[in-house]
Amino acid sequence: MSGGIALIVGLGNPGKEYEATRHNAGFWFVDALARQQQISFKTEKKFHGQLARYTQAGEDVWLLKPDTFMNLSGQAVQAVCQFYKIPLERILVAHDELDLEPGIARLKKGGGHGGHNGLRDIMSRLGKDFYRLRLGIGHPGDKAKVTAHVLNKVSADDERAIEDAINDALRVLPDIVGGEIQKAMHQLHSK
Repeated sequence: MSGGIALIVGLGNPGKEYEATRHNAGFWFVDALARQQQISFKTEKKFHGQLARYTQAGEDVWLLKPDTFMNLSGQAVQAVCQFYKIPLERILVAHDELDLEPGIARLKKGGGHGGHNGLRDIMSRLGKDFYRLRLGIGHPGDKAKVTAHVLNKVSADDERAIEDAINDALRVLPDIVGGEIQKAMHQLHSK
């Protein structure tokens, strides 16, 4: 498979107290994908995370939820990539995005971390030319309120909107995994 996605990483913080927080939107995405594929995550200490696998068009696709806190997410991504020899351009990282409203999902390759500590750590360890699935969580309007915003439980309306965005992304995911990135972007971004 040339150009397809071999590893899908969901970013979030481990532990019950973080499950319903906006910062865990990436975990929500890979959990939804695992349910759709009827697969389960298994804790893998050597990878500092939970791993699951499904097959698309005869190719393995790995799902990863780091067990480290957000600012050390790259540790798990690096361990999986080294072990399975997955190049940067075959990684998709799903994460919460302050600059998009809840209900919006966008796909991009490369770019900066925008202050996101999970992206910052992955980039410091591996580089920046991976794909990102940006799941909008909205901005609180004041930089001083960002930490509380991302680490607080999401409202019911925002949760529904984020779930809608996750479902939109799941609909185009077979194209993303298959390397049809432009097609997936067009469908996702025209919504």
